[in-house]
Amino acid sequence: MGGAQYRRNLAIAAGAVAAILFAAFDLYQWAQAYASDNFHNDLTFYYAAAKIGLSHGWQSIYDLRLQQEALDALGSRIQIAELARYISPPPVAWLAVPLTLLPFQAAYLVWSALLLGALGWTWYLTAPGTGRLRLVYLAAAVGWLPVIYGLQLGQPGLFVALGVAGCYALLRSGRPFWAGIALGALVLKPQLAFLVPPALLVGGRYRAFWGSVVAIGVLALIAAVLVGPSGIATYQERLTFAAGVPVNRELTIAGLIGNVPVARVIQVLLAIWSLVLVYRLRRRGHEWIFIPVLVGGLVASPYLHLDDLVMLGLAGWLYLRTSPRPGWSWIAVIALVIAAEGIPYWGPWPVIAGDLLALLLLSLMPRHTAHASAPVPA
Repeated sequence: MGGAQYRRNLAIAAGAVAAILFAAFDLYQWAQAYASDNFHNDLTFYYAAAKIGLSHGWQSIYDLRLQQEALDALGSRIQIAELARYISPPPVAWLAVPLTLLPFQAAYLVWSALLLGALGWTWYLTAPGTGRLRLVYLAAAVGWLPVIYGLQLGQPGLFVALGVAGCYALLRSGRPFWAGIALGALVLKPQLAFLVPPALLVGGRYRAFWGSVVAIGVLALIAAVLVGPSGIATYQERLTFAAGVPVNRELTIAGLIGNVPVARVIQVLLAIWSLVLVYRLRRRGHEWIFIPVLVGGLVASPYLHLDDLVMLGLAGWLYLRTSPRPGWSWIAVIALVIAAEGIPYWGPWPVIAGDLLALLLLSLMPRHTAHASAPVPA
């Protein structure tokens, strides 16, 4: 027994050293990228959109001419292109409004601090393990390519991850309606966790579901009123254009099979499959409301980038909190982490295959477990 404990401690120490080294290297790369070009990040477009909304009205934030003028006024030297434009939902620009009181460089530092805070809070709410072991997970997260890439770009994906983590934590603490309210963060980047609200419904967490309906519905209504019919029409045009850009589909099923209509049918079936798994596993614990749809939602998404895979990491953390689970499950989680880390080298197919395999393995799990926590009453 002593030898086994020694080997376990040695493995944890080796993992901690590796995680710290990767995290330090990634933070250095992030600082170096920012120093070489202050504007090579997506906050530039959020900041410009906020400026446009304040000066020309929120119905104008998708006007490409005004976007170019705002980018020029910043001195960014960015030219509007198929991937260089503001196409995020209006609430992302609203978040950037307070930052417009600062010079852009200072605004980027504040925004980055908020994203790091969201990562830290998500870790605090959902990371498995106890004591110093949990710090290894935090260092590993910073050292993981999807996370550091999202931080470098200033993407709001970590705010969405925090919203989902908050929903999970509030469910566990017996506050289901407020758990649903936390999902208001989905309006920042809906494709990252669009299956979570329906998962609450099919999983029997009805008060949480209605909380999400209230939060998302109110924010969507405010956005629709402020942007207006003309702004909504322009936004739809921008989304249609973005859906036709090949790089936006590279990490999706459509990017693999090449036939978009067929891919859409497959993605709908994958979404249904994920929700069926939630229904089957709903009594095993609150984690199982989220795990299938976070994994399945990524392969069902029509629009995905590398930084969006932070949700896969969140699903991994939640899975490692469950008990009992097969001893080999660590291998599956690490394999998916490595598959995402290596996307620039071997492409997206290992991650997509891993997601599909994960759904298959979840389908083989028994419905109940003697150690599962009691579900929230309907």
